Amino acid sequence: MDIKKIIENVYQISLGAVNCFIIDNDGLTLIDTGFPGSEKKIFDALSEIGKKPIDIKQIILTHLHPDHAGAAADIQKLLQIPVYAHSTDARLIRKGVGVREPMIRTRGFFPWLIFNLFMRNAQSITKPVDPVTALQGDQLLPILSGVRVIHSPGHSEGHISLLLEKERVLIAGDICGNIGGLNYSILYEDPVLAKQTLKEVAKYNFEIACFGHGNPLLAGANKKFAEKFK
Repeated sequence: MDIKKIIENVYQISLGAVNCFIIDNDGLTLIDTGFPGSEKKIFDALSEIGKKPIDIKQIILTHLHPDHAGAAADIQKLLQIPVYAHSTDARLIRKGVGVREPMIRTRGFFPWLIFNLFMRNAQSITKPVDPVTALQGDQLLPILSGVRVIHSPGHSEGHISLLLEKERVLIAGDICGNIGGLNYSILYEDPVLAKQTLKEVAKYNFEIACFGHGNPLLAGANKKFAEKFK
């Protein structure tokens, strides 16, 4: 299966190199959309839990990069649903801009390898998404018992993470990853700001963390964040 349950009403969809997420509450909220052309994989995955594309009522994008926002325009056009993103990234998503340059690679062999194998020639544009409704940090969204928008810049200026407060689940986006262990993402717009963001996010109350890249942490996630990102 390309879709797996994280907790009741929250699912992760694997799109290969990147994950997106579903929250099932009065219709489906799709968090991130993968690369352009990912809509069929997403829709097929939904069928595994008895859902249909028309059950998707809104899209929330954690940030502007094409591996997260790439299919948003086509899904929005097909389903006629709203798309949300932090105001800072929303301005570029509306224009189809997928990357702010320069992006700085994290030090080490693994980041070097992944960058050169998969990311060096990656596209930097997406189809424009319009309209995009702007979100702000600390906004509480009326999904489940409340989903807190955490402005978490560094990977991108307008990056957001989403905290399901009662459920204690963090959808972290790309502030970090969990491929072969919890670690920094491969690229950041501002690595110094990103490290500070990770320290701040670790202070929130979450037991589970889900990532754009890699496997979820299903227990003790904020403690692991605090230990890793000192």
